[in-house]
Amino acid sequence: MFFNSIEYFLFFPIVFFLYWIIGGKNIKYQNLFLLIASYFFYGWWSLNFLTILILSTIIDFSLAFAINKNNRLKAKLYLCLSISINIGILAFFKYYNFFIEEIQTQFLNLGITSNLSVLKIVIPV
Repeated sequence: MFFNSIEYFLFFPIVFFLYWIIGGKNIKYQNLFLLIASYFFYGWWSLNFLTILILSTIIDFSLAFAINKNNRLKAKLYLCLSISINIGILAFFKYYNFFIEEIQTQFLNLGITSNLSVLKIVIPV
Protein backbone atom coordinates (compact mmCIF):
# COMPACT_ATOMS: atom_id res chain seq x y z
CA MET A 1 0.00 0.00 0.00
CA PHE A 2 1.54 3.28 -1.10
CA PHE A 3 0.77 6.67 0.39
CA ASN A 4 -0.73 7.83 -2.90
CA SER A 5 -2.94 4.78 -3.47
CA ILE A 6 -6.69 4.44 -3.14
CA GLU A 7 -6.20 1.79 -0.47
CA TYR A 8 -4.26 4.26 1.68
CA PHE A 9 -6.92 6.93 1.31
CA LEU A 10 -9.40 4.39 2.69
CA PHE A 11 -7.02 2.98 5.29
CA PHE A 12 -5.95 6.27 6.88
CA PRO A 13 -9.37 7.71 7.83
CA ILE A 14 -10.52 4.33 9.15
CA VAL A 15 -7.44 4.01 11.36
CA PHE A 16 -7.67 7.65 12.42
CA PHE A 17 -11.27 7.39 13.58
CA LEU A 18 -10.91 3.93 15.12
CA TYR A 19 -7.90 5.20 17.07
CA TRP A 20 -10.06 7.78 18.83
CA ILE A 21 -13.10 5.52 19.21
CA ILE A 22 -11.31 2.41 20.52
CA GLY A 23 -9.02 3.99 23.03
CA GLY A 24 -11.10 6.70 24.55
CA LYS A 25 -8.84 7.57 27.43
CA ASN A 26 -6.87 4.33 27.54
CA ILE A 27 -3.56 5.05 25.84
CA LYS A 28 -2.47 1.36 26.00
CA TYR A 29 -5.32 0.29 23.72
CA GLN A 30 -4.63 3.19 21.37
CA ASN A 31 -0.95 2.28 21.15
CA LEU A 32 -1.73 -1.40 20.62
CA PHE A 33 -4.20 -0.50 17.88
CA LEU A 34 -1.61 1.73 16.16
CA LEU A 35 0.95 -1.07 16.37
CA ILE A 36 -1.44 -3.55 14.74
CA ALA A 37 -2.49 -1.01 12.10
CA SER A 38 1.17 -0.26 11.36
CA TYR A 39 1.96 -3.96 10.97
CA PHE A 40 -1.05 -4.32 8.66
CA PHE A 41 0.08 -1.30 6.61
CA TYR A 42 3.62 -2.65 6.28
CA GLY A 43 2.44 -6.23 5.71
CA TRP A 44 0.26 -5.05 2.83
CA TRP A 45 3.47 -4.29 0.96
CA SER A 46 5.46 -7.43 1.87
CA LEU A 47 4.84 -10.20 4.36
CA ASN A 48 8.51 -11.19 4.27
CA PHE A 49 9.60 -7.80 5.52
CA LEU A 50 6.82 -7.79 8.08
CA THR A 51 8.50 -10.73 9.82
CA ILE A 52 11.75 -8.74 9.98
CA LEU A 53 9.88 -5.76 11.44
CA ILE A 54 8.13 -7.92 14.04
CA LEU A 55 11.41 -9.61 14.96
CA SER A 56 13.11 -6.24 15.34
CA THR A 57 10.22 -5.00 17.48
CA ILE A 58 10.39 -8.03 19.77
CA ILE A 59 14.15 -7.69 20.19
CA ASP A 60 13.96 -3.95 20.93
CA PHE A 61 11.02 -4.40 23.29
CA SER A 62 12.86 -7.13 25.22
CA LEU A 63 16.06 -5.12 25.38
CA ALA A 64 14.13 -2.07 26.59
CA PHE A 65 12.91 -4.08 29.58
CA ALA A 66 16.46 -5.29 30.19
CA ILE A 67 17.69 -1.68 30.06
CA ASN A 68 15.07 -0.64 32.59
CA LYS A 69 15.86 -3.47 35.06
CA ASN A 70 19.67 -3.31 35.12
CA ASN A 71 22.34 -0.94 36.36
CA ARG A 72 23.77 1.79 34.15
CA LEU A 73 26.65 -0.29 32.81
CA LYS A 74 24.48 -3.21 31.73
CA ALA A 75 21.83 -0.79 30.45
CA LYS A 76 24.42 0.83 28.18
CA LEU A 77 25.46 -2.61 26.96
CA TYR A 78 21.85 -3.53 26.11
CA LEU A 79 21.33 -0.18 24.39
CA CYS A 80 24.44 -0.70 22.26
CA LEU A 81 23.24 -4.21 21.44
CA SER A 82 19.84 -2.90 20.33
CA ILE A 83 21.39 -0.19 18.17
CA SER A 84 23.88 -2.67 16.69
CA ILE A 85 21.14 -5.12 15.76
CA ASN A 86 19.05 -2.43 14.06
CA ILE A 87 22.03 -0.98 12.20
CA GLY A 88 23.05 -4.51 11.22
CA ILE A 89 19.63 -5.19 9.70
CA LEU A 90 19.76 -1.88 7.83
CA ALA A 91 23.33 -2.43 6.65
CA PHE A 92 22.56 -5.95 5.43
CA PHE A 93 19.67 -4.85 3.23
CA LYS A 94 21.38 -1.68 2.06
CA TYR A 95 24.87 -3.01 1.27
CA TYR A 96 24.61 -6.77 0.67
CA ASN A 97 24.11 -6.47 -3.09
CA PHE A 98 26.86 -3.85 -3.36
CA PHE A 99 29.45 -6.08 -1.69
CA ILE A 100 28.40 -9.20 -3.61
CA GLU A 101 28.65 -7.36 -6.93
CA GLU A 102 32.07 -5.95 -5.99
CA ILE A 103 33.33 -9.39 -4.97
CA GLN A 104 32.08 -10.84 -8.27
CA THR A 105 33.83 -8.03 -10.17
CA GLN A 106 37.10 -8.72 -8.37
CA PHE A 107 36.79 -12.45 -9.03
CA LEU A 108 36.18 -11.73 -12.72
CA ASN A 109 39.32 -9.55 -12.78
CA LEU A 110 41.24 -12.56 -11.48
CA GLY A 111 39.61 -14.83 -14.07
CA ILE A 112 37.46 -16.67 -11.54
CA THR A 113 33.76 -17.07 -12.08
CA SER A 114 31.69 -16.91 -8.92
CA ASN A 115 28.21 -18.16 -8.20
CA LEU A 116 27.29 -15.60 -5.56
CA SER A 117 23.69 -14.51 -5.82
CA VAL A 118 22.35 -11.04 -5.20
CA LEU A 119 19.12 -10.35 -3.39
CA LYS A 120 16.37 -9.34 -5.78
CA ILE A 121 14.43 -7.23 -3.31
CA VAL A 122 13.43 -3.67 -2.71
CA ILE A 123 15.05 -2.29 0.41
CA PRO A 124 12.54 -2.23 3.29
CA VAL A 125 11.69 1.05 4.94
